Amino acid sequence: MPTKPIIAQRAETLLGAPVVSTTAVAGGDICTATRMRLSDGRTVLAKTRPHPPAGFFEAEARGLGRLAATGAVAVPDVLAVDTDCVILSWVEPGRPDVESASTLGRSLSTLHAAPASFGADAPGFVGLLPLRNDPATSWPELYATRRVLPYLKLAVDRGQIEDRDAKAVDALMHRITEVAGPAEPAALLHGDLWSGNVVWAKDGPPHLIDAAAVHGGHRESDLAMLALFGLPQLQRVLEAYQEATPLAEGWEDRVPLHQLHPLLVHTAMFGASYGARAGDAARRML
Repeated sequence: MPTKPIIAQRAETLLGAPVVSTTAVAGGDICTATRMRLSDGRTVLAKTRPHPPAGFFEAEARGLGRLAATGAVAVPDVLAVDTDCVILSWVEPGRPDVESASTLGRSLSTLHAAPASFGADAPGFVGLLPLRNDPATSWPELYATRRVLPYLKLAVDRGQIEDRDAKAVDALMHRITEVAGPAEPAALLHGDLWSGNVVWAKDGPPHLIDAAAVHGGHRESDLAMLALFGLPQLQRVLEAYQEATPLAEGWEDRVPLHQLHPLLVHTAMFGASYGARAGDAARRML
C-alpha cells in the first residue's frame, strides 16, 4: 500500500481525520499548497514550506482570525496551525462578476471601519520578509519608518535599486506629512491585498487569503494595492466602496504613495525593475 504524502500525515495528526485524497494546487510561489479531502467529508487546503521563518504560519493564522472577528469580510476558517504549516477550509474558486465586486467593495469599507490602531500587536510578514508592526502615533510615521524605509534599505543593500530612484523615495519620505492627505483614524487593513489574495468564491462572497500582514494603517493602502497589479472588476469594487464610505478628496492622486511599500517589497525580493517603478511613483508625488 503506497505511503501517504507527508503533508497528508501531518493533516491527519492535526485534524484527527484520515485524508482520502490529495491534489496539488497551483499559484503560490512561496508555499506549497495542497487540497485534501478528508474521510469526514471536509475539503481543506494545507500550506507548507520547509524551514519557514519563525512565526510565519502563526502570523497568517493570527491575521485571518483578526479579519474573521470583524465579521466584515469572508476568510477561510483556520483549522490548524503549526510552525511548518497552516490548514484552512477550502474555498471553491469561481468567476468575478459585478455583484461579487460590489460585495467586495462594501466588505472592505466595513473592514476598514473596524477598531484599530496604527501598527499591530505582533510582527507580521509580507511575502517572506518580516513586517514591523510596533505601534506608531500616526500613519505617516508608520508608513515611513515601518513600511517604506526598511525595504528601501534592503533593496539598496541588495543592489536592486538605482541611486536616483532610492534618493527619490527617501526625499518623498522626508515630505510624507505634506503629501499624506487629510488625517484619518487607523483602518484595519489586510495589508497585502493584491489580486492574488482575493478568491472569488463560486458559492458565497469573495474571500481574502494570505493575511500575514494585517495591521492598522491607512485605508487607501489596501485599495492602492488592489490597483497595483490589476483586479477584475476593480472599478466596481471602488464604486461600491465609495458608495458605502467616500474616500477623502485627492485619494486618486495619492495612489503612487500607497503603492511604494509593495513596490519596494517586490524590489527587494524580485529585482531592479520594481525599483525603477518605485522611483517613478516617488517622483510623481514630489
